[in-house]
Amino acid sequence: MYVEDLKKEFYDVLLSKKVLVLANSDVDSICASKILQHLLHSDCTTYSLVPVYGHTSLEKAFEEHGSNYKYIIFINCGGTMDLVESLQPDDDIQIFVADNHLPTDVNNIYNTGQIKLLLKPKPTDNIPDFDDIFQAEESEEEEGDRSDEDIFAEDEDRPRKKSRFDETAILKRRERRLWEDKRDKILDDYTQSTYYGDSAAFLMFELAWKLSKDSNELLWWAIIGVTEQYLLQKVESTQFTLAIGKLQNHVSRLSKHGERANSVAKNCMKIFFEKDLSLALYRHWTLSESVYHTRYTSCKFKIWTLKGQKRFAEFLADLGLPLSQCKQKYSAMCADIRNELKPSFESKKSKYDLSDIIDGTFHANYGWKNRFCATDMLYSCLAHLESPDKNKSDTDRFHDAMDCLTRSKTDLLENGIERAKLLLSAIYRQVHTLLDMNQVFAAGPFLYAVLLEGSPDAAYFSRPQSLTMLAQFLLSAFAATSRSKKANSLPLVLSSPYSSEDDTCLVVGIPPIGQESPKNLFGKAFAAASIRSKSRISFEFFDSSVAVLKTDDRSKFFDSLISVFT
Repeated sequence: MYVEDLKKEFYDVLLSKKVLVLANSDVDSICASKILQHLLHSDCTTYSLVPVYGHTSLEKAFEEHGSNYKYIIFINCGGTMDLVESLQPDDDIQIFVADNHLPTDVNNIYNTGQIKLLLKPKPTDNIPDFDDIFQAEESEEEEGDRSDEDIFAEDEDRPRKKSRFDETAILKRRERRLWEDKRDKILDDYTQSTYYGDSAAFLMFELAWKLSKDSNELLWWAIIGVTEQYLLQKVESTQFTLAIGKLQNHVSRLSKHGERANSVAKNCMKIFFEKDLSLALYRHWTLSESVYHTRYTSCKFKIWTLKGQKRFAEFLADLGLPLSQCKQKYSAMCADIRNELKPSFESKKSKYDLSDIIDGTFHANYGWKNRFCATDMLYSCLAHLESPDKNKSDTDRFHDAMDCLTRSKTDLLENGIERAKLLLSAIYRQVHTLLDMNQVFAAGPFLYAVLLEGSPDAAYFSRPQSLTMLAQFLLSAFAATSRSKKANSLPLVLSSPYSSEDDTCLVVGIPPIGQESPKNLFGKAFAAASIRSKSRISFEFFDSSVAVLKTDDRSKFFDSLISVFT
């Protein structure tokens, strides 16, 4: 059941209670958890935060901790599974769900007791009507499991003066079968594709606003959560634009409030929105490296080719930027060149087909010294979260990512930025290698590529979000270089090693770049292909378009996937 009033039906219920928070391992979830932590702490509400990484992790965490709490909050997890059926919670446990994974399970939507959904639905979600998917259960003892043959056999034993079979019972069973067929089709259409809803971090910030507990710091975390959805292509550009408009209104409101309150302390946080270069980490890198490793500019110049590198050099010359300046860190560039960088790119974007090279983004100043862009913060947090360091557990990664958002821990933030450079470099190298070796294959209805065990950068891509980022870069790069007109309309399936001990690989499917909507059909397709091929597959993650597959079954799984799409 959806919650109408966040304050009354959610937050006020938690006050002075013991609360368990189960948070998924993604940036939006981390930002939402930070905001919720701040609110609970301000009202002296006891809580425990437990990171989860998939269905198995969620069930284990609930089993270990659930019995100690009567109020449990799920952040970006749990919404797509039947929570009552899967977790079997006690009747007195109240579960609140803020999950941006869609579609939400209908059993959670129509549960009027234990399950409360915090993210409100949209008309485009096409939630089935209650009467179309639920029907009052008849007594199973009457006609529930009996077939027409059973009824006919019983009628044979009845006196001849009675009907040979009970026509009413058979008609009821046929009506029920027709209703069940209709219900199955409705549910199949509803769950056909997976996609994402609004940011959970922004939801938590709006709660803070309604409680009059909002601040620039909480708003900054909400901004990072919204930015993650756009940068990782989880939502449509129009959905992101609407969110940006709302965030700008909050920035304006809080800045005016700060001015009235004469809040100009040296260590205060100030947020502002401005046009900026759409280049990854360019303030912390060299300009050349940033252009190389930003998916948009790299694919526009086809920079992994000799011709593309020459065109990029021509572009720099046209801007009047010396190569020596572009190859040293941004902070070491001449001040005059830094000041003219954005106007120079703006003046040449039409000539080089770089219409999106300048875009609006949020920045934050930590006092007078530290200034960070929302995308810089996102990359830092993501790099901690997806770290290939084997000495760190998943829980360590989660807390490192959370801590790097804390204002007083800029050293951890800077460390995350350096890790992000390594991740982006690994993605670029892998794309370059796969394209050079012609390892992106057309399988009729989709493209596919495989990273083999022992690949130099394979460790970076044994985690879902890193592999998804690689897939998105690879598909854009392939479409940019391919001569086929179909390249823009083909999705991509990418596989990489996952666990050498279990001999498993990670498989991710992403929609074509020509598709405006980020809705993903691969969750259903993977399930159907695994059944057809009898492949050993595990849908461990909350996004069903990412799966863990036995490496030995990969070939037959891909063959079945082709037949599913044809």
